Amino acid sequence: MATSTLLFICFFLVSIVHGKQFVQMTNSTFDQVVQMTNSNFDELVKNHKLVVINFYADWCHFSQILAPVFEETYSKVLKELSGRRILFAKVNCEVEADLAGRFHISKYPTLKLVMNRKPMKKEYRGQRSVDAIFNHVKNIMKDPVQSVITSSDFGEKIDEKKAAIIGYFKALPGAVADYNTFQEVAIDLRDDCNFYWVTGEPTVVHLQHTDSKITFKGPRSKPADNDLVYPGNLTSYEELSTWVTDKCIPLVREITFENAEELTEEGLPFLILFHHPNDRTSIGAYRRVIHQELFTESSSINFLTADGVKFAHPLHHLGKTQSDLPLIAIDSFRHMYLFPNFKNIEIPGKLKQFVLDLHSGKLHREFHFGPDPSGNELEITSPPESTFKKLAPSSSRYTLLRDEL
Repeated sequence: MATSTLLFICFFLVSIVHGKQFVQMTNSTFDQVVQMTNSNFDELVKNHKLVVINFYADWCHFSQILAPVFEETYSKVLKELSGRRILFAKVNCEVEADLAGRFHISKYPTLKLVMNRKPMKKEYRGQRSVDAIFNHVKNIMKDPVQSVITSSDFGEKIDEKKAAIIGYFKALPGAVADYNTFQEVAIDLRDDCNFYWVTGEPTVVHLQHTDSKITFKGPRSKPADNDLVYPGNLTSYEELSTWVTDKCIPLVREITFENAEELTEEGLPFLILFHHPNDRTSIGAYRRVIHQELFTESSSINFLTADGVKFAHPLHHLGKTQSDLPLIAIDSFRHMYLFPNFKNIEIPGKLKQFVLDLHSGKLHREFHFGPDPSGNELEITSPPESTFKKLAPSSSRYTLLRDEL
């Protein structure tokens, strides 16, 4: 009798333990940072709305510094953001090389975020403190879609200075399946466009012959881009995401000290227009040529504009000053090559040939051996070393895994 009672008690205790584990898994709640592997990745991501992943190496000094901060941050998240289905996980890149490769990890430690089962476009690059990481997570969990219900809201909430995706719907947010798709795309591109869900009074003019539509509204500086209507399926994530990405991420972007690290990590050379801050004419001409002649090269080079006053250092390396603006250069992350005369961009094919000469190795070859026998008139002499590679991930914050960084 005593034996059977003991067995019953053991079985009861085991059931309790397993029951707690089951509840813990179904509630997607962990009380500490989880060790993520290639085998449990899919399950962990599936059960959480947001997963913050620390890719580290045990021997890396910066990884060792971040580890306790990461743990403490998760404790704060569990305490203050409970019930939000947030998980903090860590990946030992020396053990889980395949998983690290899946996320293209090039430095330790790297903080990646997965929202709704999809890796977010931007990794965390902010201050490595509990408060900074916590506030970043808290902001990400906010719904990026702003609700507009009255005409006064429409006038006050919609920011004219930033590109926007505006959904006009007769139904309130959450009342239709369209909202889930709209929200997913908004989460992916929240840094590139503002997103608005407009219902009620402001839709009277916009929804005369339909129950819903989505439009793109460019910033005030680009009136020609206003009110472009999305022609696809409102419930198709792939169609809407493709269309919004094309509208919200311009072919020509501005490089700043804030986004330079991110742009260098894309691994593509830069074609940069350096201009005076108030010079809109050269920017317009540059953009026009890029769109007309070089859009097919966007997968192999980044088209950028830069404030020539703020970025005076690269100009100095090129032997130029603010008085020489506007000017165009390529930074290959090895050398900088100067386009000889900005006005030559008006000659059809001239700027494109400059880019093609980079890809073919001609610019670098002429640097070492002089002009090719073809007699190309581009004067490439003693190009300076890259300056923008110095804005890549800093060796004082990361252990870098690629020599070219």
